[in-house]
Amino acid sequence: MNGGDEAGASGDLPQPLDWRFSQVFGERSAGEEVQEVDIISAIEFDKSGDHLATGDRGGRVVLFERTDSKNTNGARRDLEGTDYPLRHPEFRYKTEFQSHEPEFDYLKSLEIEEKINKIRWSQTANGALFLLSTNDKTIKFWKVQDKKIKKICDINTDSSKTLGNGSVASSSNSNSTNACLTNGGLPDKVNNSLSNDFSMPPGGIPLLRLPVVTTSHETSPVARCRRVYTHAHDYHINSISNNSDGETFISADDLRINLWNLEISNQSFNIVDVKPANMEDLTEVITSAEFHPTHCNTLAYSSSKGSIRLIDLRQSALCDSHSKLFEDTETPSSRSFFTEIIASISDIKFAKEGRYILSRDYMTLKLWDINMDSGPVSTFQVHEHLRPKLCDLYENDSIFDKFECCLSGDGLRVSTGSYSNLFRVFGVSPGSTESTTLEASKNPMRRQVTTPSRPSRSLSSITRVVRRGAAESPGVDGNGNSFDHTTKLLHLAWHPTENSIACAAANSLYMYYA
Repeated sequence: MNGGDEAGASGDLPQPLDWRFSQVFGERSAGEEVQEVDIISAIEFDKSGDHLATGDRGGRVVLFERTDSKNTNGARRDLEGTDYPLRHPEFRYKTEFQSHEPEFDYLKSLEIEEKINKIRWSQTANGALFLLSTNDKTIKFWKVQDKKIKKICDINTDSSKTLGNGSVASSSNSNSTNACLTNGGLPDKVNNSLSNDFSMPPGGIPLLRLPVVTTSHETSPVARCRRVYTHAHDYHINSISNNSDGETFISADDLRINLWNLEISNQSFNIVDVKPANMEDLTEVITSAEFHPTHCNTLAYSSSKGSIRLIDLRQSALCDSHSKLFEDTETPSSRSFFTEIIASISDIKFAKEGRYILSRDYMTLKLWDINMDSGPVSTFQVHEHLRPKLCDLYENDSIFDKFECCLSGDGLRVSTGSYSNLFRVFGVSPGSTESTTLEASKNPMRRQVTTPSRPSRSLSSITRVVRRGAAESPGVDGNGNSFDHTTKLLHLAWHPTENSIACAAANSLYMYYA
């Protein structure tokens, strides 16, 4: 992937990773029914990898935070040289909040469901976490910050200890100090003493200690919606992406891409518009959009025809023309009724350094070099055994499932999901044959493909196209089992700095490390 010579690079290929189960959140017991609102619909790590966010079809966002020790005081390299392995990332539940509610558009007589389509982390500031979440129509900007819990203490209303001169005994002070509630209420026994036993001593009470609000050392995360970005999309939002400048982001629907400023919620700029004058002339729609990780003026978007367009915001205000077009041409003899359907790209991701783009269509993963628009650098077959079943998948609408993809932080591997709660991991280094099939369960390797298929070789590493994962029996999964199209692994994310993957199987969040 670093552009080195294939023959020279084959001597130091990275070894295939040994994946192991790490954690599961929301695991359901055998026979337990999954509620529709609990199904996970979005997963995203933040840039540091210390926080993980998930969104579900019920409009909730759940945050997890890393708990294993990360502060090695610069001794990480020393620890790597010892016999003691570093601990894999471990996460715990942090908080959750209701991001979106179901709405109804009275003008269009349209129900807007609360399902979270995408989550994107923004830059942290002053110890607070910021993230964007969106459903079909509305984008929200959230701030999550740990707030110290305030308590009310020191109430001297225990009249049983009141002395004749109007002062209160010291034992009353100690007892009343313990009688504090976080919500500012009083214990029942204090209320009873006020209503039944209290009698004002002669001359009154000379010293009345009022309730004191104290701040404890305990903290509780609080989520607050900072801004709501709405009324900018006529069609369902399929993507949001933060810009590297930390000030702007884009949102994309089927026909338009809008540019927003995080601080301005009532105005956006339309930068891409593919809507024809006559809707009958519509031939393709936007399926995904992503900002370049380091160049704030560059973004890419994919289409339902299997193409990826790279645009430069410096060229014009409305980017009708693209600076580069990436598409994989099919031979006419291989075309069928399903060719255009399965060519539709469901997700694109930039590699960390921004040189490569990973795309996922229904059957394959493709890796593109933005400096080479003649075709993909590598092509990985995800579930080629389903090709004879495309007619059945079309009948039950599974052929329109939108699978996501992700890259490792070092750019050496890519991953995507499939059916039967399986996901695939491929090595992208020149000459690599790494092709791993894992199942979202506590025993991920039981579906392991034992015989890796070999890549096809081409004349040079520049025009090399790798096709792996195709050596599978038709109609079955990687282990010879019949596939289940009702259990699909659509959403997954790779930790930005370590070999750790989080993936969603219905309402359960599984995490693996290598």
